[in-house]
This record gives sequence, C-alpha cells and structure tokens, in this order.
Amino acid sequence: MGTPRIYVPDLEATEGALVTLDARASHHLRTVLRKTRGAAVRLFSGGDWEQDGVLVEIPRRGPVRVRVGAKHPVSRESPLRTVLFQAVSRGERMDFTIQKAVELGVSRIVPLWSERGARRLPPDRLQRRLDHWRGVAIAACEQCGRTRVPEIAEPREIGQITVSSGARALALLLDPSAPQGVPTASPAPRELWLAAGPEGGFSAAERDHLRAAGFVGVRLGPRTLRTETAALAAMAAVQILWGDLGDVDLQQVTPCPRPAAGEVDEDPLRRVPASR
Repeated sequence: MGTPRIYVPDLEATEGALVTLDARASHHLRTVLRKTRGAAVRLFSGGDWEQDGVLVEIPRRGPVRVRVGAKHPVSRESPLRTVLFQAVSRGERMDFTIQKAVELGVSRIVPLWSERGARRLPPDRLQRRLDHWRGVAIAACEQCGRTRVPEIAEPREIGQITVSSGARALALLLDPSAPQGVPTASPAPRELWLAAGPEGGFSAAERDHLRAAGFVGVRLGPRTLRTETAALAAMAAVQILWGDLGDVDLQQVTPCPRPAAGEVDEDPLRRVPASR
C-alpha cells in the first residue's frame, strides 16, 4: 500500500508546523488504515501541490495531528474541463457515478432533479446528502491522486440549465435515440458539458428543453446503457478524444492474430483441465 493521501481544507502550513485533522480524516487513518505514530502521509488542499507529513499524535479518540514536511508541485488535472449534469439516481448509483467521474477527471458535477429520477428531498435531508456526495468526491481524490476536489453543486431543476453563448462549451445530451454519436471530428473544446439521465432516461419534455437550451443529442453505441454506465462511458470517451486519456497511439498497437480461414479459434479455457 502506498502513502495515504489526506485532504485538508485550507491547508496553509509551513514545513515543521503541526496540523490537526478533522474527524473524517482522523477516523480513516486510525480505524480504517490503522496507522500508528510515525507513519508517513501526503496532504493536499485543492492546489497543484502536495505536502509530506508524519503522524505525531494518534489518540484512541479525538483528532489526529500531523507534522508537515516539504511541499511538492503536482499536476494531475485534465486539460479538458468537464461538467457532468447527472440526474439524481436511486440507491448507491449516484455515489458510484460521482466516485468514478472524479477518477476520470470531471471538473464539476451538477445533480439534476428529473421526472424519472430520485424524489426531491427536504432541505435538511438534502444538505446531508450533499455532504455525503462531497465526501465521496474527497475520498475519490485521495485514492486517485488528484489534488483539486471537483465541486458538487446543489441539485437543480432541468429548466434552470442553459448553455450561455459566451461559455464556449460543447454541450452533449446522452440520448440513445439520437441519430449521431460523439463528434470525434470536432476541434477540441475548451469546456465540455455532459447531461446524463436517470433510470429510464430523460422524459421527452426534458430532452426537448435540453436541446432548446443548447445541448446536442448523442448516442453511445447501439446498446442501452444504465444511468451510471452512460455517464462514465461518455467521460472516458471525451477524455480519450480531448483530455488526458489519449496518450496511447492505437495505430501502434499490434492486434491479436485471428485464425485463418478454415481454422478453429480454440477457446483457451478449454485447455484448462477440469478440477476433480
């Protein structure tokens, strides 16, 4: 296991200073990772840098304290700014979508209330849900190496979404009935907006509004994808096209050999003897 990375909001500590961690980070280090005094950590706070740290106080209860070390510049953000407008889905699907979108480099996530998605929450429950989603994003950053935590905005109604003419963003609506796919021939946009529907997809009225607001409908292949799959497949596709997942030159990859005409393509699993 590598050195644990811990998000510390508003970290402005100089080398040698002591920093007190919040309850979430303290619990994670003490109870989940079972770290002890002297263990190394990496701290980040939303800038393009990390700081070394050493655990100096880790009581059975109460906050953990870290002595801060040297600062190191870090650059792991995608050059493509992406905003995911994700219809709020039920159960753990929303958590999964947020976690994986953060790993794939999303810049901002705007939850949407929709006709077929999760029901709207009263203010107190909504705030708890927002805090939970933001915690999911922080944990994903700690795991994947990002130093900038994407914003999780308050949920909005679809009618509030409009693509500003000055935004210079390419806005794509994920729609399995759309006549075209992702526009691979387009020049790289400065910013890309993705709208992904809930279970059952956006209603016809919602799709009409998003198109009128400036979104272009695109499909992701011939298969119907689940809500959490569609958003993540689109994120991966645009990062390969215009972000930082496209470093591999597919023209240089040697394809697996195919059997010649008349030859049998043997299933390699058949070569494994059955267990007795």
